[in-house]
Amino acid sequence: MSKGRFYLTTAIDYANGAPHLGHAYEKILADVIARHQRMRGKDVHFLTGLDEHGQKVQQTAERQKQDPQILCDGVAALFREMLCLLNISNDDYIRTTEPRHKKVVQSLLQKLFDAGLIYRAEYTGFYSVRQEQFLHDKDRKEDGTWPEMFGEVTQITEANYFFRLAKFQPWLLEHLQSNPDFIYPRFRQNQVVEFLKDPINDLCISRPKTRLTWGIELPFDKDYVTYVWFDALVNYYSAVADKDRWPADVHVIGKDILVPPHAVYWPCMLKALGLEPPRRIVVHGWWNIAGAKASKSAGNAIDTLDLARKHGADAFRYFLIREMTVGQDSEFTQAQFETRYRTDLGNDLGNLLNRLLNMTGRYADGIVPEAKLDEAPEQAVRELWATTATKYLALSSDYQLKESLEDLWIFIRSLNAYIEARAPWKLGKSEDPTDKARLQSCLAHIAEGLRLTATALTPVMPTISQKLLADLGVPEATTFEGTLVWSNALKGKKLAEKDILFPPIIEAESSAKT
Repeated sequence: MSKGRFYLTTAIDYANGAPHLGHAYEKILADVIARHQRMRGKDVHFLTGLDEHGQKVQQTAERQKQDPQILCDGVAALFREMLCLLNISNDDYIRTTEPRHKKVVQSLLQKLFDAGLIYRAEYTGFYSVRQEQFLHDKDRKEDGTWPEMFGEVTQITEANYFFRLAKFQPWLLEHLQSNPDFIYPRFRQNQVVEFLKDPINDLCISRPKTRLTWGIELPFDKDYVTYVWFDALVNYYSAVADKDRWPADVHVIGKDILVPPHAVYWPCMLKALGLEPPRRIVVHGWWNIAGAKASKSAGNAIDTLDLARKHGADAFRYFLIREMTVGQDSEFTQAQFETRYRTDLGNDLGNLLNRLLNMTGRYADGIVPEAKLDEAPEQAVRELWATTATKYLALSSDYQLKESLEDLWIFIRSLNAYIEARAPWKLGKSEDPTDKARLQSCLAHIAEGLRLTATALTPVMPTISQKLLADLGVPEATTFEGTLVWSNALKGKKLAEKDILFPPIIEAESSAKT
């Protein structure tokens, strides 16, 4: 197994609304990666947090007639509640209003200023309040209008400070060419290269206090605060600046903030500071609801978290990971969630456990027998597992999580098919010693198959996996090393009498579809 450190981050959420489906998916995706790496023996540090500065937060606080910090404190509580609900195993939670973060931001700004990489100039141009950024003509649509994502766009003239971003464009292009897997999936990296075909402008990294006060003050000019993206991106470094963790192994982000913030601004900022870029950026797509992106502005994505409250975090986690190919968009419906819950989880996995517990209780006093007979059906089960385990680990390590679950479910269904083929209810009635040996081997193989399945599923469904393993008489899985190999580890273990892993969905609960 691979050892060493592994530093993983999510994008920090913006403190301008409640958490919704998109936030939940990103945290679950990152959590599955983090748990997988821990089980592969890595010393994982998993960071998430809240982006609290900027014009939108200031304006929201003004509308609500409250202090921006109080507003952010309330939003932070909501996001922390979501992390708890979804069983996210982050090691740290950073807020950009914390002194540890502000100190690092100001230190880096001063370093760039002293190096001549930040300068002051007057600028006239178009500004998007929604995105809190200056725009250029290339940002317009073909008909000359601004894309909806920018919201209201106004023309302003003001003096500001600029980071010499353009100076690092040649380096960034060379870095992308030398590291073709820097961004996953690779077609996202191609989008960045396409963006860099045209010259890029220097980056405005300040806002005058006459327009914005809610931000980190520039250390070299008290009349300005720093641009929210320069502030927010630094969180990945400020959280570990004193922990010898940099560079990050993986940034998990959404496709809407890849270009330019994470794929252009951030690596160039790091290069200018003499710091290594992150080793990889994993870019996920959007969840759509009724064909529209799930978002707080659309008001269509908050109630989806109720599914985790009603049916358990693990079922919700499984659904999101099973439905979305990392990097692509996916459609969310409550009906599809319920289908996955009933078929994959209830019928395939939950029913498999119940069949084992019932049959072992009936035919073996609830104790896993020894597999004394080894015939073609048993050999086929073990061979399929050997193939499944190898593919599962490889796909999961390459962020192909949907595909890894598809393979694992083929194995789960094969165990159900194996039960039908062996028909232990018939073997239990036979007085033939060979049939009795077949029955014992059948029960032993189902139990071991479930142990291996639960171990593999631990990063995706940690609570259910622990519960399933407890039903089999063994502790929770904390490592893949030596635990994904077929064994006789369950021989003589006393099994639970019964357990309903996934209670049926009451029809009244599913009457209103998302």
